[in-house]
Amino acid sequence: MVRMETPVCDFGRKPVDFALPGVDGRNWSLEQCRGPNGLLVMFICNHCPYVKAIRERIVRDTLELKDYGVGAVAIMSNDPSEYPEDSLDNMKIVAEQFRFPFPYLLDESQQVAKAYGAVCTPDFFGYNADLELQYRGRLDESRKDAAPDSVRRDLFEAMKQVALTGRGPAQQIPSMGCSIKWRESQA
Repeated sequence: MVRMETPVCDFGRKPVDFALPGVDGRNWSLEQCRGPNGLLVMFICNHCPYVKAIRERIVRDTLELKDYGVGAVAIMSNDPSEYPEDSLDNMKIVAEQFRFPFPYLLDESQQVAKAYGAVCTPDFFGYNADLELQYRGRLDESRKDAAPDSVRRDLFEAMKQVALTGRGPAQQIPSMGCSIKWRESQA
């Protein structure tokens, strides 16, 4: 496991569209995932301890962000041939177990992760209503273990601000996690 941090937010950058299969058997596009006030694109996986530590918090925060008109989508881009825990079948199990309130999509070619510049799991990209990047930071202080419940909810507060004002916070703390597991030919 290689620990990585996300780069600073490239404010205003537009998202890359996608058409990816979800654990629900449908194909999803960016337009189908967005909300009227924004979109949160999350690169996650099943096996990473950083993601495992925050799954319940991701569910909580995305459910609450729906009330602010922010849609959410999770994309799994790891190579499941090397990391079987990240297979589509196991993605279905995790999505059901944690009752993901957002589409959980498989980026088998890894092209979507490359196009976004995703580097780790979790990696969060928060867009405003005009689909301009406004947040590229952490969920909260959690690392391989969940932080205490009393910590500041960085991602939730940032995306709430984005929904209400169209702008993300100037100061953002990078997300930290396991490196995306690229295929040998893509690394």
